[in-house]
Amino acid sequence: MASSLRHFVHSPAAAAASTPSLLSRFSPNFCTFAALRPIRPFSANPKPPTAAEQEQEQYAGAGTGTGTGAEEESSVPTTELPEPAGPPALRVGIIGFGNFGQFIARGIQRQGHAVLATSRSDYSAYCAANGIRFFRSLEALCEEQPDVLLVCSSILSTESVVRAIPFGKLRPDTIVADVLSVKQFPRNLLLEILPPEFGIVCTHPMFGPESGKHGWNMLPFVYDKVRIAEEGDQKAKCEQFLSIFEREGCRMEEMSCEEHDRHAAGSQFITHTIGRVLAQLNLKSTPINTKGYETLLQLVSDAE
Repeated sequence: MASSLRHFVHSPAAAAASTPSLLSRFSPNFCTFAALRPIRPFSANPKPPTAAEQEQEQYAGAGTGTGTGAEEESSVPTTELPEPAGPPALRVGIIGFGNFGQFIARGIQRQGHAVLATSRSDYSAYCAANGIRFFRSLEALCEEQPDVLLVCSSILSTESVVRAIPFGKLRPDTIVADVLSVKQFPRNLLLEILPPEFGIVCTHPMFGPESGKHGWNMLPFVYDKVRIAEEGDQKAKCEQFLSIFEREGCRMEEMSCEEHDRHAAGSQFITHTIGRVLAQLNLKSTPINTKGYETLLQLVSDAE
């Protein structure tokens, strides 16, 4: 039997059968690549994964079906871009720090700006208690070079106050503003006295400590940008100054000083005239005030 098998193997037919065909000669033998594949050694007792490895596999495969994509994605560091910083806070110097000056200062501080003050009267104790720097002279205040110089003096003393400003101690792009109830007078005065590079903004907050004690929302604020340079920081600082009143909720009304005075000639004249007459009567509030009587008391407050 063995000899017959050997005969069969070495027979010409067997040799012909062992000769590779045309297809086998030009077809790759994939078995030759088996040696190139790494074979993981078989372990009869495989080591169970640790708790940390199980947790890592669960985290990597969550929501993806495979752990590869999620793991690669989670390994990419993410950084949040910082928000752009806003402009620095203004430093507003107030000349004349009486009742109205203090009232305006509170709104300026609420918007995060610094207040410097000077006045003929000594308000150092009030300023110290309210985070305001008080200067005993206008010259000392101007040496601090505020961004905006706000004139809060009376109409009668405005000219002497403006002429006393030591402009040489201020920066040449300083903005000077006023809050008088008339507008053409301070406009012409500032144009005459101020150096040409100084900015000028005439404003009129048409409210006061009494009418604005519960907030400035929807109260009219009139302004006229008389002279503001387009180049440099003056324009941006002017907008920042006006935004104090806009953010407080004021109804912003931009108009020329001439137009303001034309409107105010009727409305304010009547209010102040009647208010001053009623003030002479020494009207007092009572527990049974009517709405009409409250209006008369308000006229007295507005006229003061």
